[in-house]
Amino acid sequence: MALYAISDLHLSLSGDKPMDVFSEEWKNHDVRIRENWLKKVKEEDTVLLAGDLSWSMKLQGGKEELDFVAGLPGRKIIIKGNHDYWWGSITKLNSMYDNMDFIQNNFFAYEDYAICGTRGWVLPGSSLFKEEDEKIFRREVLRLKMSLDAAKKKGFQKFIVMIHYPPVNETFKDSEFTDIFEEYGVEKVIYGHLHGKSLQRVMTGERKGVEYILTSCDYIGFDPVLIKT
Repeated sequence: MALYAISDLHLSLSGDKPMDVFSEEWKNHDVRIRENWLKKVKEEDTVLLAGDLSWSMKLQGGKEELDFVAGLPGRKIIIKGNHDYWWGSITKLNSMYDNMDFIQNNFFAYEDYAICGTRGWVLPGSSLFKEEDEKIFRREVLRLKMSLDAAKKKGFQKFIVMIHYPPVNETFKDSEFTDIFEEYGVEKVIYGHLHGKSLQRVMTGERKGVEYILTSCDYIGFDPVLIKT
Protein backbone atom coordinates (compact mmCIF):
# COMPACT_ATOMS: atom_id res chain seq x y z
CA MET A 1 0.00 0.00 0.00
CA ALA A 2 2.04 2.92 -1.31
CA LEU A 3 1.67 6.54 -0.19
CA TYR A 4 1.69 9.33 -2.78
CA ALA A 5 1.21 13.10 -2.63
CA ILE A 6 0.12 15.90 -4.95
CA SER A 7 -1.28 19.38 -4.36
CA ASP A 8 -2.69 22.44 -6.11
CA LEU A 9 -4.80 20.56 -8.64
CA HIS A 10 -6.71 23.82 -9.23
CA LEU A 11 -9.49 21.96 -10.99
CA SER A 12 -12.20 23.87 -12.84
CA LEU A 13 -14.00 21.23 -14.84
CA SER A 14 -16.74 23.67 -15.85
CA GLY A 15 -14.08 25.72 -17.63
CA ASP A 16 -14.85 28.89 -15.68
CA LYS A 17 -11.23 29.19 -14.51
CA PRO A 18 -8.89 27.75 -17.18
CA MET A 19 -5.39 27.46 -15.73
CA ASP A 20 -3.58 27.85 -19.05
CA VAL A 21 -4.05 31.62 -18.74
CA PHE A 22 -1.16 31.44 -16.25
CA SER A 23 1.13 29.37 -18.48
CA GLU A 24 0.94 26.90 -21.35
CA GLU A 25 2.07 24.02 -19.11
CA TRP A 26 -1.35 24.11 -17.41
CA LYS A 27 -3.22 23.39 -20.64
CA ASN A 28 -5.53 20.37 -20.12
CA HIS A 29 -3.78 19.76 -16.83
CA ASP A 30 -6.73 17.75 -15.47
CA VAL A 31 -6.19 15.24 -18.28
CA ARG A 32 -2.48 15.00 -17.43
CA ILE A 33 -3.23 14.52 -13.74
CA ARG A 34 -5.68 11.72 -14.50
CA GLU A 35 -3.35 9.94 -16.92
CA ASN A 36 -0.35 10.11 -14.58
CA TRP A 37 -2.47 9.06 -11.59
CA LEU A 38 -3.84 6.01 -13.40
CA LYS A 39 -0.34 4.90 -14.42
CA LYS A 40 0.91 4.50 -10.86
CA VAL A 41 -1.76 4.71 -8.14
CA LYS A 42 -3.58 1.48 -7.29
CA GLU A 43 -6.86 1.12 -5.43
CA GLU A 44 -5.09 -0.02 -2.25
CA ASP A 45 -2.78 3.03 -2.21
CA THR A 46 -3.27 6.35 -0.41
CA VAL A 47 -2.80 9.82 -1.91
CA LEU A 48 -2.27 12.98 0.15
CA LEU A 49 -3.67 16.19 -1.37
CA ALA A 50 -2.21 19.32 0.22
CA GLY A 51 -4.82 21.90 -0.71
CA ASP A 52 -6.22 23.98 -3.59
CA LEU A 53 -8.19 21.14 -5.12
CA SER A 54 -10.92 23.22 -6.82
CA TRP A 55 -11.59 26.80 -7.90
CA SER A 56 -15.30 26.47 -7.04
CA MET A 57 -16.66 28.95 -4.54
CA LYS A 58 -19.35 26.67 -3.08
CA LEU A 59 -19.56 22.97 -2.31
CA GLN A 60 -22.38 22.47 -4.81
CA GLY A 61 -20.13 23.69 -7.61
CA GLY A 62 -17.06 21.95 -6.27
CA LYS A 63 -18.72 18.56 -6.18
CA GLU A 64 -17.81 17.96 -9.84
CA GLU A 65 -14.13 18.34 -8.98
CA LEU A 66 -14.50 16.25 -5.81
CA ASP A 67 -16.24 13.53 -7.82
CA PHE A 68 -13.36 13.65 -10.32
CA VAL A 69 -10.80 13.01 -7.57
CA ALA A 70 -13.01 10.42 -5.83
CA GLY A 71 -13.26 8.53 -9.11
CA LEU A 72 -9.49 8.06 -9.30
CA PRO A 73 -7.90 4.98 -7.67
CA GLY A 74 -6.85 4.99 -4.04
CA ARG A 75 -7.86 6.50 -0.76
CA LYS A 76 -7.41 10.27 -0.59
CA ILE A 77 -6.61 12.41 2.46
CA ILE A 78 -7.15 16.13 1.89
CA ILE A 79 -6.40 19.45 3.60
CA LYS A 80 -7.74 22.88 2.76
CA GLY A 81 -5.87 25.37 0.57
CA ASN A 82 -6.27 29.13 0.39
CA HIS A 83 -8.44 28.83 -2.75
CA ASP A 84 -10.71 26.06 -1.44
CA TYR A 85 -13.69 28.33 -0.74
CA TRP A 86 -16.05 25.38 -1.30
CA TRP A 87 -14.74 23.80 1.92
CA GLY A 88 -17.64 23.71 4.38
CA SER A 89 -18.61 21.61 7.38
CA ILE A 90 -15.89 19.05 8.09
CA THR A 91 -18.57 16.62 9.29
CA LYS A 92 -20.44 16.91 6.02
CA LEU A 93 -17.29 16.57 3.93
CA ASN A 94 -16.26 13.41 5.76
CA SER A 95 -19.70 11.90 5.17
CA MET A 96 -19.70 12.43 1.39
CA TYR A 97 -17.23 9.83 0.11
CA ASP A 98 -16.04 6.41 1.19
CA ASN A 99 -12.56 6.95 -0.25
CA MET A 100 -11.87 10.59 0.71
CA ASP A 101 -10.99 11.91 4.16
CA PHE A 102 -10.75 15.61 5.07
CA ILE A 103 -8.50 16.97 7.82
CA GLN A 104 -9.49 19.84 10.12
CA ASN A 105 -8.37 19.56 13.74
CA ASN A 106 -8.33 15.78 13.27
CA PHE A 107 -6.09 13.13 11.70
CA PHE A 108 -6.28 9.88 9.74
CA ALA A 109 -4.15 6.76 9.94
CA TYR A 110 -1.93 5.36 7.22
CA GLU A 111 -0.46 2.08 8.46
CA ASP A 112 1.35 3.07 11.69
CA TYR A 113 1.54 6.76 10.74
CA ALA A 114 -0.84 9.54 11.69
CA ILE A 115 -1.55 11.87 8.78
CA CYS A 116 -2.06 15.32 10.32
CA GLY A 117 -2.22 18.84 9.01
CA THR A 118 -3.79 22.22 8.47
CA ARG A 119 -3.86 24.94 5.82
CA GLY A 120 -1.18 27.20 7.30
CA TRP A 121 -0.92 30.89 6.43
CA VAL A 122 1.39 33.76 5.55
CA LEU A 123 4.17 33.76 8.14
CA PRO A 124 5.34 36.54 10.47
CA GLY A 125 8.52 38.10 9.09
CA SER A 126 7.29 37.79 5.51
CA SER A 127 6.97 40.94 3.43
CA LEU A 128 3.37 39.85 2.77
CA PHE A 129 2.41 39.54 6.45
CA LYS A 130 -0.06 42.17 7.63
CA GLU A 131 -1.61 42.95 10.99
CA GLU A 132 -4.85 41.20 10.06
CA ASP A 133 -2.91 38.00 9.28
CA GLU A 134 -1.92 37.50 12.91
CA LYS A 135 -5.30 36.10 14.01
CA ILE A 136 -5.50 33.64 11.11
CA PHE A 137 -1.89 32.57 11.61
CA ARG A 138 -2.52 31.88 15.33
CA ARG A 139 -5.61 29.83 14.48
CA GLU A 140 -3.63 27.72 12.01
CA VAL A 141 -0.89 27.06 14.57
CA LEU A 142 -3.59 25.92 17.01
CA ARG A 143 -5.21 23.67 14.39
CA LEU A 144 -1.90 21.99 13.62
CA LYS A 145 -1.35 21.27 17.31
CA MET A 146 -4.90 19.97 17.69
CA SER A 147 -4.39 17.60 14.78
CA LEU A 148 -1.10 16.27 16.15
CA ASP A 149 -2.42 16.07 19.73
CA ALA A 150 -5.47 14.10 18.56
CA ALA A 151 -3.10 11.55 17.00
CA LYS A 152 -0.86 11.42 20.07
CA LYS A 153 -3.86 10.75 22.33
CA LYS A 154 -4.63 7.71 20.17
CA GLY A 155 -1.11 6.42 20.72
CA PHE A 156 0.51 7.39 17.42
CA GLN A 157 4.22 8.12 17.53
CA LYS A 158 4.97 8.51 13.81
CA PHE A 159 3.66 11.58 11.97
CA ILE A 160 3.39 12.86 8.42
CA VAL A 161 2.01 16.39 8.12
CA MET A 162 0.37 18.25 5.24
CA ILE A 163 0.35 22.05 5.25
CA HIS A 164 -0.72 24.03 2.20
CA TYR A 165 1.38 27.15 2.73
CA PRO A 166 5.19 26.88 2.85
CA PRO A 167 6.37 26.35 6.45
CA VAL A 168 9.07 29.03 6.04
CA ASN A 169 8.89 32.50 4.52
CA GLU A 170 11.19 33.99 1.88
CA THR A 171 14.00 34.34 4.46
CA PHE A 172 13.93 30.55 5.08
CA LYS A 173 14.12 31.16 8.83
CA ASP A 174 12.48 28.80 11.33
CA SER A 175 8.81 29.40 12.06
CA GLU A 176 6.36 28.25 14.70
CA PHE A 177 5.31 25.56 12.21
CA THR A 178 8.83 24.19 11.80
CA ASP A 179 9.27 24.35 15.59
CA ILE A 180 6.12 22.24 16.04
CA PHE A 181 7.26 19.69 13.45
CA GLU A 182 10.53 19.27 15.32
CA GLU A 183 8.86 19.18 18.75
CA TYR A 184 6.47 16.39 17.71
CA GLY A 185 9.07 14.42 15.78
CA VAL A 186 7.29 14.77 12.44
CA GLU A 187 9.08 12.70 9.78
CA LYS A 188 7.79 14.30 6.59
CA VAL A 189 6.01 17.55 5.69
CA ILE A 190 4.07 17.79 2.43
CA TYR A 191 3.28 21.33 1.22
CA GLY A 192 2.20 23.24 -1.89
CA HIS A 193 0.99 26.76 -2.77
CA LEU A 194 4.12 27.80 -4.68
CA HIS A 195 4.00 28.37 -8.44
CA GLY A 196 5.97 30.26 -11.08
CA LYS A 197 8.42 32.80 -9.68
CA SER A 198 7.54 31.83 -6.12
CA LEU A 199 9.25 28.49 -6.73
CA GLN A 200 12.43 30.38 -5.85
CA ARG A 201 11.22 29.90 -2.26
CA VAL A 202 11.29 26.10 -2.45
CA MET A 203 12.61 24.27 0.59
CA THR A 204 13.00 20.55 0.05
CA GLY A 205 15.03 17.78 1.63
CA GLU A 206 15.91 17.24 5.26
CA ARG A 207 16.12 20.09 7.74
CA LYS A 208 16.68 19.42 11.45
CA GLY A 209 15.44 15.86 11.09
CA VAL A 210 12.30 16.72 9.12
CA GLU A 211 11.96 15.97 5.39
CA TYR A 212 10.17 18.70 3.41
CA ILE A 213 8.48 17.81 0.10
CA LEU A 214 6.91 20.34 -2.28
CA THR A 215 4.06 18.82 -4.30
CA SER A 216 2.60 21.73 -6.29
CA CYS A 217 1.27 20.23 -9.54
CA ASP A 218 3.41 22.28 -11.90
CA TYR A 219 6.53 21.61 -9.80
CA ILE A 220 6.11 17.82 -9.97
CA GLY A 221 4.91 17.64 -13.57
CA PHE A 222 1.27 16.95 -12.61
CA ASP A 223 2.40 13.49 -11.49
CA PRO A 224 1.78 12.18 -7.93
CA VAL A 225 5.05 11.82 -5.98
CA LEU A 226 5.84 8.58 -4.16
CA ILE A 227 6.25 9.34 -0.45
CA LYS A 228 6.46 5.87 1.03
CA THR A 229 6.17 2.29 -0.21
